[in-house]
Order: sequence, then C-alpha cells, then structure tokens
Amino acid sequence: MALNVAPHSQQACDTCPIRPHAVCAGSPPDQLVVLEGLKFRRSFTAGQVVVWAGEEMDFVASVVSGVAELGRELEDGRRQMVGLLLTGDFLGRPGRAIAPYTVVAATDMTLCCFRRAQFEQLLTKMPALANRLLEMTLDELDVARDWMLLLGRKSARERIASLLVLLARRESAMIGQTPTDRIAIELPMTREAIADHLGLTLETVSRQLAALKADKVIVLDGKRRVTVPSFAALVAESAAA
Repeated sequence: MALNVAPHSQQACDTCPIRPHAVCAGSPPDQLVVLEGLKFRRSFTAGQVVVWAGEEMDFVASVVSGVAELGRELEDGRRQMVGLLLTGDFLGRPGRAIAPYTVVAATDMTLCCFRRAQFEQLLTKMPALANRLLEMTLDELDVARDWMLLLGRKSARERIASLLVLLARRESAMIGQTPTDRIAIELPMTREAIADHLGLTLETVSRQLAALKADKVIVLDGKRRVTVPSFAALVAESAAA
C-alpha cells in the first residue's frame, strides 16, 4: 500500500483546527507536547484503501481532513457500507490489533496517526485522553443506534434528508457554529456511495434528491454541492425525533 507520510511538525497540536473535535480535545499543554512528539501524518487519495478488514492495524488516528467509508464484504461478494468517518473522527481501537472493517478514503484525506501500542500506553497515563476517547466512543454508539432507526424505519426521502442533516451539523460544528437557516455543504461521496450507505438504489437517490430540489428543500449546484435554504425544513424532512 503506497502511503504518503508527512512529518509531525507540519501542524502543531496547539494550533490544529480539528483539536476541539478530536481525541486530543481537553488534553493539557504538557500532554500535547507528548502527543506532538509521537504523531505522524498519512495522506490517502480518493478510493485508496486505508486498511482491509481482517488486516492487522498498527496505528490509530484522527481524521484531519476528508472522509472515509467503513464497510465489509459479504460472502457473496457484495459490499455493505456501515459508517462514515468525518473530520475529527477517530479511527482504530486500542486493544484490538485486527481491523473489523475495510476503511476506504471516499475523498482525498489526511490522518493524524499514533502507533497503536504507544497510544495504548498513553491512555494509562493521560486520564483526559482516555476520558475523551470514551466520550467519542459513546457518541459513536448513539450515531450507530440512530442509523439502525434510519435504515429500519425511515423512508428513502427521510434517509437522504437525515444524511444531509448529519453533514450540515458536522460542517457547522467544525467552525464552531450551529446550522443556520441557510447552509451550504459538499457531499463527501458519490451518489452510488450514498445509495450503498443508505441501503437504496442509485436511481432512488437521484430521484429523491430531485424531489427535494423540486420542493425547494435543497438547491443542487453540480453533483456534490448542496445548499439548504432552511435547516429547520430539512430537519422536518428527516423525521427527526
């Protein structure tokens, strides 16, 4: 696997834009110095496999930029996407050497990485780091439960609206804001990947996006850029509780 590895000095921890959302959020300055000395960066191009399911994964990482898809191959060759990793999300699991899912870069992406064994040692010495990882893990569990509801009970239109709500909230959070009445987002994946992720067909995704556009819930600019004139209206379309 060809990897581009960037030196850790490229971005200082105390000025890193994803720090408020990453696993290092809340780490005091003296611990940031330790993290600074151990981290390294890896870059991936869109479509590149970060790790295959069943492979040993000797690192953990925070997503600095870009989006990754988590999936698994079924016995009959079909691939099921089970999640997304967005900016600030954590990849890998301390204490587990084998990757449970295949991780593929949906866009060009950069990871801030730590060797897994070193990171496991840090968790025993840095309570703030361990607590933040637990918090992120519980948040991820909540997202997984919400997605079970989405796939099991929501209509195709509600599924697509829910995905757009998720992306809008994450993009706004990265700049320290809450979604406003008008927000523009970039779809991080193709319509084929959206269909795979939501358990829909490509035709259904295209038809429902066109319907949301016709109803003025969204404005489409090209294949990837979506403008939401009213975030409240989009949330209503998602049938959020």
